[in-house]
Amino acid sequence: MKRLDKIAIFKNVGSSWFALGVNILVGIFISPYIIHHLGDDAFGLWFLVFSVTGYYGLFDLGIRSSIVRYVATYSATHNQEELNRLISTALFTYSGIGALAILVTLAGSFYVDSIFRISPQFLYTARWLFLIVGSAVSLGFPIGVFGGVLEGLQRFYLLNFTSIGATVLRAVLIVMAVRRGHGLLAVALITVSMPLISGLVNATAVLYILPLRLGIKNFNRESLRRIATYSSTTFILIVAVRLRFRTDAIVIGTFVSSAAITYFTIGSRLVDYAGEVVGGLAQVFVPMSSQSDATGDLAGLRKIFVAGNRACALIILPMAAILIILGKSVIEAWVGARYVAMSYPVLLVLLIPSTVMLAQGASSRILYGMAKHKTLAVVTLMEGCANLFLSILLVRRFGILGDAVGTAIPLACTSLFFIPRHLCRVLNLRIGIYLRQAFLLPVMLCGPLVAVLLLMRHWFAAHNYFQLTIQLLVGAVVYGVGLLWAIWTRRAWQLEGIHDQDAANQVAIGLIETSQQEEH
Repeated sequence: MKRLDKIAIFKNVGSSWFALGVNILVGIFISPYIIHHLGDDAFGLWFLVFSVTGYYGLFDLGIRSSIVRYVATYSATHNQEELNRLISTALFTYSGIGALAILVTLAGSFYVDSIFRISPQFLYTARWLFLIVGSAVSLGFPIGVFGGVLEGLQRFYLLNFTSIGATVLRAVLIVMAVRRGHGLLAVALITVSMPLISGLVNATAVLYILPLRLGIKNFNRESLRRIATYSSTTFILIVAVRLRFRTDAIVIGTFVSSAAITYFTIGSRLVDYAGEVVGGLAQVFVPMSSQSDATGDLAGLRKIFVAGNRACALIILPMAAILIILGKSVIEAWVGARYVAMSYPVLLVLLIPSTVMLAQGASSRILYGMAKHKTLAVVTLMEGCANLFLSILLVRRFGILGDAVGTAIPLACTSLFFIPRHLCRVLNLRIGIYLRQAFLLPVMLCGPLVAVLLLMRHWFAAHNYFQLTIQLLVGAVVYGVGLLWAIWTRRAWQLEGIHDQDAANQVAIGLIETSQQEEH
């Protein structure tokens, strides 16, 4: 890998992790602050409405992913004219989608009480909350085009800097609003305004970086067809991901109560935080894979596949070990001891299959970058449908834990039996070589960490942030020493058995032919 590429990766990933760290710290503070000041019912309603409006992401139709893909391709080939057409076409299309989403929001705000079990005292708040959040999400569609452009240009650090500013400002304003006696609607208005403001900043950055000529005259049918061809498959994945991770609050709110969502969210949110850390790294693999695919660099794709998943595993495995061993202490220190009994089992059930998935975080991004994500989309959609069916079936009998099990079983099957075999087949890489090269080192480095954490927990159970910090620091030192050893001895970078040149040439030809067939 070139030195400049490494610098760009470290800059993008480093800023992503810093932004994520700020977001997690704010979330650790804000979530219990809202729960304790507004109550379980209000927080559950908050999470329920955001989960429902999260389905507005279906209106995206996969367009953002196509923006990232083709901006990376056109910037690599220096095709400024196609770049103008692509962005103008996407901006015009998104404006129409945003208008449609606002109409859906207006209609949905009148019927929110007939769909979910909402306490009478929260009915007025629920309607206005849905209207505020839905309208903001709708406005975010056209503004979000420029965020996709920055991703395609691999300027993630610009996105991250605006995100950091918006996150800190959001936290300050929420605390001020709650202290002055304002309720859930004020908190929601502050929350949804910050992404819109940061989106406008991103738009200003894009217009400064690129000499774009935006306008209706640059709306191009060929660009629209190209976007539609790529995004149609991505849309299936968007639906599948919504079914996989965004149905839990709706299922629990429908069959249990809005208050129960709070207990589920505490456990699932810790898993989400871990996933966001991996995502901060994995997001850079989409434009990298697009550029390697555009230049026919199959060896580069293999390196991204193996080294990328090794890096993801080096991140998620120690985090999973910490949450499994110290999860009860984390929940108690974060939101209070009364949430541990119900939230920790949810955390445990969701964490194990999610860890397997996140350890392969580079895999799906490579398929996106190569525009070969059709099979992934179909399998993930099947998983999402199974998730929804099992969650509805089990939540009635076992409550929120049954919902978690309904999510975990299909996710484990996809992550264990499909993802590794499919990617190895696409890149013509033996699965044994892949598993050994990607995961042996991360698993070995986690051994001492697990032993130390178990020993620390045996000595004393952490009940507050101070005690928990001591245990985490000791574990971090142990794992950090092992990681530094791997970097110093270059074991973290070594790749063996993935450079069969003759096979690579044959696969490259096959990939080009398959890509041409999919285009037609």
